[in-house]
Amino acid sequence: MTMGAGRELPEARVKRVRMARVALIAALLSGALSVGLPHACFSARIKDIAYVSGVRPNVLIGYGLVVGLKRTGDKVQTIFTTQTLANMLEKMGVIVDPTLTKINNVAAVMVTAELPPFSRVGNRIDVTVSSMGDASSLEGGVLVMTPMRGGDGQTYAVAQGPVTVGGFVASGQAGSVQKNHPTVGRIVNGAIVEQEIEYVALKGETMVISLKRSDFTNARKVVERINNVFEGCAAAQDGGTIALAVPWELREDPVKFLSIIENLDIKPDNQAKIVVDEKTGTIVIGEDVRIATVGISHGNISVQIKEIKNVSQPLPYSKGGQTVVTPETEIRVDEEKGHFYYMEEGTSIKELVNALNAIGVSTRDVIIILQTIKASGALNAELEVI
Repeated sequence: MTMGAGRELPEARVKRVRMARVALIAALLSGALSVGLPHACFSARIKDIAYVSGVRPNVLIGYGLVVGLKRTGDKVQTIFTTQTLANMLEKMGVIVDPTLTKINNVAAVMVTAELPPFSRVGNRIDVTVSSMGDASSLEGGVLVMTPMRGGDGQTYAVAQGPVTVGGFVASGQAGSVQKNHPTVGRIVNGAIVEQEIEYVALKGETMVISLKRSDFTNARKVVERINNVFEGCAAAQDGGTIALAVPWELREDPVKFLSIIENLDIKPDNQAKIVVDEKTGTIVIGEDVRIATVGISHGNISVQIKEIKNVSQPLPYSKGGQTVVTPETEIRVDEEKGHFYYMEEGTSIKELVNALNAIGVSTRDVIIILQTIKASGALNAELEVI
């Protein structure tokens, strides 16, 4: 049975309505995503590039003993371990002669920790335990009560608990085997905060935020972004320090004020820099690195970077040669003799490295080429070798 030309089947009408709904939802989602993606991909929050001056963690340090080891502790010649053990026992009413004490189940350790800002009495923090003597392993040991002091000599936390190590050592007649580092361990939530540190940075009518990496351009961008929200609130004192005048309506709620500030986003200006790790052959290149006019010849690889005007044909190819062409680069590998081929002036170092990698140039050779370009003065970036 057929319907009239002006009428629509119920199934077709339902299908058409569903398709319209799907299209509407897709349009709404694409609109929402198109608004949110640029900020997520290309911007950074102020909290990621700056911090409130005066609000910082504090390092703590302590000296203690790890007991309960299975003959892997300090040897008799470790004098300070025997003295520490004797002093601890004396405080408990037990008098012993340090020279007659065997301590292969005990190890003297240095205990370190970081006290986060705004830590309160009763909070727990992680501690790291490191052997100071000639103990072979801290596996299975327990740290006895150890005061944790700050730089001013005051006790801010007390640590105690079983030590967890990420390695082991085993020995026998055939030899010994060791995995990772068994003389350094960690105690999760191993210290209890006993004294608080007062932070005065959140009190008053003014505050200061500092950039993690000083940069005049980023300081200007941060000031402009903050002033777009709180007009006349921010002023840059130098390339890394920004003074904030707290609005009168938020002076009683500095946490809310700083929360708004640290969640504002900007597009930071990155420094043109190349970091090279020669030990591992790792190269990290910033996107703003550019190369000036220069000619490069390394082994059978020859490259020339210069300004190109009305060049329609490359130089003649040599017999046995290999050419790699990218959208903006051309590198010639000649088995017989080196010929210089051209790359456009202002070519990014990323394009050069990609082209070199495409023809199988080793990372070591790339590092040598980068160092030579820097030495020639043609690399418009900082080259850091670590």
